[in-house]
Amino acid sequence: MRTSPSSGLAALAAGAILSPFTRLRRLLEGIEAGHTRPIELSVGEPGEQMPGFVIDKMREAEATLAKYPTIRGSDELRQSIADWIGRRYGLDGQIDAKREVHPVNGSREGLYFAILPATGRKAVDGRPAVLLPNPYYQAYIGAAFAVNAEPFYLGATQASGFLPDLEEIAADEALLRRVIAFYLCSPANPQGAVASRAYLARALDLARRYDFMLFADECYSEIYTREAPAGALEVAAATPERFRNLVVFNSLSKRSNLPGLRSGFCAGDGHFLETLAEIRNLTAPQMPGPIQHASSAAWADEQHVAVIRQAYRTKFDICDEVLAGRFGYRRPAGGFFLWLDMSQLGGGVEASITLWKRCGVKVVPGAYLAQPGRDGLNPGDPYVRVALVRDPATIREALERIVSVAA
Repeated sequence: MRTSPSSGLAALAAGAILSPFTRLRRLLEGIEAGHTRPIELSVGEPGEQMPGFVIDKMREAEATLAKYPTIRGSDELRQSIADWIGRRYGLDGQIDAKREVHPVNGSREGLYFAILPATGRKAVDGRPAVLLPNPYYQAYIGAAFAVNAEPFYLGATQASGFLPDLEEIAADEALLRRVIAFYLCSPANPQGAVASRAYLARALDLARRYDFMLFADECYSEIYTREAPAGALEVAAATPERFRNLVVFNSLSKRSNLPGLRSGFCAGDGHFLETLAEIRNLTAPQMPGPIQHASSAAWADEQHVAVIRQAYRTKFDICDEVLAGRFGYRRPAGGFFLWLDMSQLGGGVEASITLWKRCGVKVVPGAYLAQPGRDGLNPGDPYVRVALVRDPATIREALERIVSVAA
């Protein structure tokens, strides 16, 4: 990736920052799949059953299509989200639905737009910096470059438990004084690592000490195999400052298997969200009324979520069986990805070609989800990301094909 250090917008406009799927398409262009039945496991598009009531709920609110929806969303939706947060994190009655919840059209939109008020609220000497876990979600780097901030890649490797090393960050005060935002994903995409309450408290402490925003991306919070992951809101609620310097992002895409609904939320620092709402009112689309009504019903129901969660547990049981002792596999604490070490096949890029060419399984090279860090090394180089978004039988077949190639 070649970019001018002071011109992130120019880099975006020039197409210097490509999505991992564009890079994968170019990598495999002209290479035929090595199987008559290719298996696509590169895109993290959940494939479980969506809740059956969603379409009916949208029809109930079809008359709202004749009206402009408000940018802040309906009272019904904000309250449903606040109630869900309360139930999920033991914060019943502690979330101000009007001030501390803001619906967005999918979490990606919120993660991107949030960088604008984060940039405007803090004056820094020199170029603003944005902390990103490395590997990272593409919206984070897009946001950083959109405001010409320096993306600072924090290695999330096996040595650090697949989360950024917060003490390494804390030792660099010159950097922290320039930081305007820290994007933190837990459960991590793609590694599935989960931040502890102590870890989240430490990250929040740094955000407050150096007055930057902590953006907690918790989109995989409801996909877990054993214990429910801790949330940043529950940690912050126990402090005197409550949600100051914190915004959490979540959506119905993974939780409810509704990626096409494009429905998510931001919650936390009420003062920050008020500013974000005004910015979005200038530049972003509102969420359509029928989607708001259906979303409210989805946040209020847990039965379908439990069914989806169990489906992923079944898939991970298959992974435990087929991948035991191979590729550095471990059952992740959250999310629905595998982060497999393909060093024996020449690393992630070579393995992605080999697996497609020899057994027709499509995965993403880990290097396409990360950037070289300060040491010049890309932490994703040895890995591939495998999305467990197909049915159990297909997952088993895909993994057995991968094992046979590696053998």
